[in-house]
Formats: sequence, C-alpha cells, structure tokens
Amino acid sequence: MFRKRYRQQIPELNTTSTADISFMLLIFFLVTSSMDTEKGLLRQMAPPPLEHEQPKDINRDNVMQVKLDADNQLTCDGKTVTYQQLTAEVRSLAFVNRTGHVVSIQADPATTYEAYFQMQDAIVSAYQELREEYAKKHYGHSYAACTNDEKTALNEYYPQRISESPIQEGGAQ
Repeated sequence: MFRKRYRQQIPELNTTSTADISFMLLIFFLVTSSMDTEKGLLRQMAPPPLEHEQPKDINRDNVMQVKLDADNQLTCDGKTVTYQQLTAEVRSLAFVNRTGHVVSIQADPATTYEAYFQMQDAIVSAYQELREEYAKKHYGHSYAACTNDEKTALNEYYPQRISESPIQEGGAQ
C-alpha cells in the first residue's frame, strides 16, 4: 500500500543565449544613444613675470571694455551691441593693434551661461577670422591645414589678449 513517491523534476530554463542577447542589447543602446560631451573654453593663464621684468603699461585707448549684465545685455565700450557687432569690434581692435590690445570682459554673476558663451564665441571668432585670413595670405591654405609650427606662429601674430573679472555687487568694480 505504500506508494512510491516520485519526485517531479522541474524543467530547467535554457539560458545559453541570455548572455548573447544582453550583449546585443548593450551594443544597440551604446550605438543609438547620444552622449553629451563636456564643452569648455580653452584658456591658458599668462606665465608669471620674471623677477627682472616690470609690468607692462597698457594704453587705455587699446583696452576694450565688454560687459554682460544680469539681463544679458551686451555692451562694448558703453554702447549696446549685438554679438556680430562685438566680433567686428574685437576684430578691428586686434587688427590695428595686434599685441598691445586687451579685451576686458566683465560678466554679472546672474548672466545666463548661454549669453556668456555666445559672448565668448563672438570674441574668439574675431581672432579665428584674423588668423584664417593671415594663414591664407602667408601660407596659402586655411588655419586648419597649418602645421603646429605655423599655428604657433599665427597664434603669436594674433594673440588672444582677454582679461576677465566679475561685476561686483552694486555695479562697482
């Protein structure tokens, strides 16, 4: 009367292709998704002056005051300008006085990042245009096609002379 109990065997799941499917899904999402890259401004601090060097005096006529206020209003030497006008102003200043000019930037802390970067792009594009023209005139090809030595010479011929400082509370400097 004793019945023999049979253990029921539970069928196993076939998982041999699970790793392959996971790998394919991973590759699919890596290929189809976009990855945001960090963008920044390439800036290099000026080297400290040597002990025997005296600080250079800069003529105020060669200093361009660029301000960006809390309302994202852009002014150049006290006049309201657009980004294209700013590019033209910086370009003319750098063309006339290559090594003695300074672009002084003051941005309010409440300025939006978009306005700040548009202002920076406008200033840098003025230098890029000057370098591009000089490269085509003297080397016969664009700045992008220049060798590292040629780019160094171009960057020294039209140096970016930018000074930045925040606008202090109350508008005082």
